[in-house]
Amino acid sequence: MSAVLASIPSPPTGVYHLGPLTIHMYGVVLLLAIAAAVWLTGVRWVRWGGDWDLVYRVSIWGVIAGIVGARLYHDITSWNQDPAIHDHWYGPIAVWQGGLGIWGAIPLGVLAGAWVVRRSGNSIRLFMDAVAPGLLLAQGIGRWGNWFNQELFGKPTKLPWGLKIDDQHVPAGYFGHHHFHPTFLYEFVYDLVGVGILLAVDKYFRIKRPALFALYVSYYTFGRFFEELIRIDPAHKYGPLRLNAWVSAALFVLSTAFFVWWQFIRRESGRDRPRATPVPKGPAMAVPKGRVRTGR
Repeated sequence: MSAVLASIPSPPTGVYHLGPLTIHMYGVVLLLAIAAAVWLTGVRWVRWGGDWDLVYRVSIWGVIAGIVGARLYHDITSWNQDPAIHDHWYGPIAVWQGGLGIWGAIPLGVLAGAWVVRRSGNSIRLFMDAVAPGLLLAQGIGRWGNWFNQELFGKPTKLPWGLKIDDQHVPAGYFGHHHFHPTFLYEFVYDLVGVGILLAVDKYFRIKRPALFALYVSYYTFGRFFEELIRIDPAHKYGPLRLNAWVSAALFVLSTAFFVWWQFIRRESGRDRPRATPVPKGPAMAVPKGRVRTGR
């Protein structure tokens, strides 16, 4: 009895031309991911008493810093593995060709966002928990950019949901194989489930801020560790594991330990109940009655 192997097709190209415009689908997906994160964060922040203006300002600076950090991480860790970095003089900054490391994006993005929140007079810890589900949602959506670029897939597979990869995108050592684990889809589903879990935890349990952010890091790194075990894109290996698997394991241990300590062991004080506060406004300048100022 013969069976036809089903598979997930890959787009023939990730670049489309509309007249003088060149559209890179990786960039389009990235914009959609950012928009989704901003929307979910804004809804949560406003519900907690905050305002959209702060969300927009955090988004601008956080996204800029996050992209810079993500690309720096990729360039540093994949300098000898990614030939696209050396194809052109602009190779190290060619984010539209893929190559963004989440391990560089989150730290720089969070630091930039925390700076904006602190200057506004709001609680950094509260905002971290507001943004946590949105970050995970953005990471899941962003993985579809890998589908358009036919990159970062897993080992060969005969499963019916195997991802069809064109010959020019098959890495050395795997020629002759055409179907691979769709790691982009695995992470997308995993992240969406995680968004639901984070929202449910925040709704039904009393969270000591920013414990939800720590839980987000633990959840993501747990799944990312196993994803790294099946990915076959070039990467540094230390012992039996890829670099990003080691990073995932280390961050999982640290974030989980912090979550347990902060949520269940550490004693609260009055300052541990942060609230969103309006952006401070300076005093209005009084103009004496009967005097009118004219512009010059």
